[in-house]
Amino acid sequence: MPATDQHLSIPVGDTAVSADYARPDHPAGPVPTVVVAHGAGAGMEHPFLRGFTAALNELGLATLRFNFPYREAGRKFPDRPPLAIATWRAVMAAAAEQATAHGDTGPVWACGKSFGGRMASMAVAEGMPAAGLIYLGYPLHPPGKPEKMRDEHLYGLATPMLFLQGSRDTFATAHLLEDVVARIGPTAVLQWVDGGDHSFAVAGAKRPADQVGASLAAPVADFIRSSG
Repeated sequence: MPATDQHLSIPVGDTAVSADYARPDHPAGPVPTVVVAHGAGAGMEHPFLRGFTAALNELGLATLRFNFPYREAGRKFPDRPPLAIATWRAVMAAAAEQATAHGDTGPVWACGKSFGGRMASMAVAEGMPAAGLIYLGYPLHPPGKPEKMRDEHLYGLATPMLFLQGSRDTFATAHLLEDVVARIGPTAVLQWVDGGDHSFAVAGAKRPADQVGASLAAPVADFIRSSG
């Protein structure tokens, strides 16, 4: 169903970040909201994220995608966790305000590509409210360095979590990620994208980035709806 973007400026400390909120036109009732963060190397206008959020809107979910402060300022190096977590808190609060303003009583989920998803999980670990977490390629370790795991905070999370991961993703050795998800317990689900790399591109099946992002919307929407 069609949706119209609404541009927002969200205060974060002494700065502000850009965000785009979109809600399906004439939904059948209150809808869930998915807040979407970009990865370390691209901002919220990347075609992958635009395709992903547009497809979620078509499936009847509201979305709010945003920039971290470093992208807003044109810097390349990602924000340190304290600032990234503060940004997540501010943006989730803004998403909740938008949901209330539109009469939506559905859940507000936190979703992120790579760095953005990891920072969301750290924010939830520090007490940020979220109905659940969606990871679009969780960066479990740097490529080629499986000994440098980024998993300790995940085991204390009680919210539903969906790990969508390319089977060729060098940021997550398969057996290590499978072990992490198993240790988290039944609240966590791992879904492999066969042949996908860290950007979910599949060798021999070249597609524009917006189509790649859009292809991930259905499993995300299904997981959110199945989680209640």
